[in-house]
Amino acid sequence: MTELAEAVGRVVLEAAGVGDGDALDAPAHLAIIAASARAEGEARDMLHASVIAARAGGVSWARIGKQLGMTRQAAQQRFGAAIDEFENETERWLGPVTAFDEMRELEIAGRAGWHTVEAGLLSHRMVRGETQWQHRRVLWRASGAAERAEGWQVGCRAFPWVYLVRDTGLPIQKTAGAA
Repeated sequence: MTELAEAVGRVVLEAAGVGDGDALDAPAHLAIIAASARAEGEARDMLHASVIAARAGGVSWARIGKQLGMTRQAAQQRFGAAIDEFENETERWLGPVTAFDEMRELEIAGRAGWHTVEAGLLSHRMVRGETQWQHRRVLWRASGAAERAEGWQVGCRAFPWVYLVRDTGLPIQKTAGAA
């Protein structure tokens, strides 16, 4: 058994409320089944998010398929519709990004009409509008009068940063391969 399988097994048993020495009666078995099903759903969601992030990062379907032990076509069939649907939504997560590359990624997203409304661990929740948006990252502070005077508004706060956004009023730029 791999380390990952052991870790998942421990988490499933903990989520089921089953400990060492507990009797495995019918209710315990059913609790393990329920916890395993939840773990499977979480793992499936993580896999989908990983594929979406990889595609957004420029990884080919052939390389994704190879990692999954399937063909490029099989990977694209399995995950492509979810990615197409995700990309067409008016809300999405941008990431993974770090403090070193997030401003470049936010600039690209902003030209396509996306602006940040929430920052999470290595990601930004983005909302899409009809115009281009600019992003600025500043250190956390109470007053933003100077920025507000320039048309900036708080997109979100993620200590120690405040992410400011500003609608440029310019039409969005279509990216290569966009519909």
